[in-house]
Amino acid sequence: MCGILGIALADESYAVAPELCDGCYFLQHRGQDAAGIATCGSRGRIYQCKGNGMARDVFTQQRVYGLQGSMGITHLRYPTAGSSANSEAQPFYVNSPYGIMMAHNGNLVNTVSLKRYMDEDVHRHINTDSDSELLLNIFAAELEKHNKYRVNNEDVFHALEGVFRLCRGGYACVGMLAGFALLGFRDPNGIRPLLFGERVNENGTSDYMLASESVVLKAHNFSKFRDLKPGEAVIIPKNCATQKPEFRQVAPLNAYRPDLFEYVYFARPDSVLDGISVYHTRLRMGTKLAESIMRRMDTSDIDVVIPVPDTARTCALQLATALGKPYREGFVKNRYIGRTFIMPNQKERVSSVRRKLNPMDSEFKGKNVLIVDDSIVRGTTSTEIVSMARESGARKVYFASAAPAIRYNHIYGIDLTDTKNLIAYNKTDDQVAEALGCDKVFYQSLDDLIECCKTENIENFEVGVFTGNYVTGVEDGYLLELERVRALNKSKTTYKAEVDINLYNAGDY
Repeated sequence: MCGILGIALADESYAVAPELCDGCYFLQHRGQDAAGIATCGSRGRIYQCKGNGMARDVFTQQRVYGLQGSMGITHLRYPTAGSSANSEAQPFYVNSPYGIMMAHNGNLVNTVSLKRYMDEDVHRHINTDSDSELLLNIFAAELEKHNKYRVNNEDVFHALEGVFRLCRGGYACVGMLAGFALLGFRDPNGIRPLLFGERVNENGTSDYMLASESVVLKAHNFSKFRDLKPGEAVIIPKNCATQKPEFRQVAPLNAYRPDLFEYVYFARPDSVLDGISVYHTRLRMGTKLAESIMRRMDTSDIDVVIPVPDTARTCALQLATALGKPYREGFVKNRYIGRTFIMPNQKERVSSVRRKLNPMDSEFKGKNVLIVDDSIVRGTTSTEIVSMARESGARKVYFASAAPAIRYNHIYGIDLTDTKNLIAYNKTDDQVAEALGCDKVFYQSLDDLIECCKTENIENFEVGVFTGNYVTGVEDGYLLELERVRALNKSKTTYKAEVDINLYNAGDY
């Protein structure tokens, strides 16, 4: 789960870097671990700035000023099991063929066989543990098969056919071929989101954008936009003032199954993904959850509804309205602490929760409170929240989740934890409540959650995190490999350099 963005400006005398940088702030929620921008100048030279940290830390005014060119891509990294070092910040670059950069949101689930193929058959060196670098090299290897002096659109689409054939998983990508074009593509199941937008200038020319969420398109006045279809790709020429983007359905549409977790947690409420309003889905989640609670208990025992900020607010407010109960902000959030399940170890996560949220005693003392959160993953945050509520004087603490019980790993780019570390793994709802220390826990049912999100065009979603049944099939081998990589990283027997052979990194100037 990362943020990706690409922009091609019609006026090649303008620098695209400031607009890319500004766009990062609208997607910062999708990745707070690392940030990177790559741009391309008029002579095909690539400029790059990337490093660990938030966009505001990596993209200083001096660094952004040095990024020349009217075409560029950017990436905001959410760390997975294999990527945390500065050297694994994106976009990634390969110089052959033609000079290619790529930013990737998602996760490949057949990395072991792909790495073997790269090594034994293609003879390309993969320098990091990131599957994003692997995906880039697969695309480069497919493009290299044409063995031509200059590339054209047909060559690029044919290369992407090879990518779709070889790669399995959930992915949305933006890429850039030096001096030629911007490109974007999406996996054949549409698991990860990617939108295309157009902004018409006063002189009649158009600028183009590719982005993970609609909110950044709207904020930058790209008023005409749509989702790329699963298996679809687009090439936006560098001289887009005179040449139009070309779209192609490169791979057959396997199934239209966006990741359901996007609507529960990761996407901003003001975004629209695959024609589905995130805000309205969360309103419906509140209504459905309230109906479920009313069936399971006497709601006269609830005095107040309190959300866990920020994502759960929309759902909690609608839930309170449906129950006819007061809605109160009982927790004040420190906005300078990141998402806690991203923290690398349990001790850091526990201390981070206390730094992140502070309870107001007046909203808890002597009351039976219903706390609403978007989901319960490891249970670290939820346990601390229940504990804080009781310390603040709550008589009873009920806990409600807008999502169903998470009992399986997320394998398409959201690194939750190993399955056995999920609090709901092999537990009943009552056992989860006991582990959290609350009086009762309420989960949204999966059927209700799907009902909240589905439309006429999209009725099915990727729900493997709730059911263990993944859209790409049985992934037991990948899950075992994921646990092996996590164990290896924790053992500290491997060392990851902070820098590598990139063009230049944020700290170099």
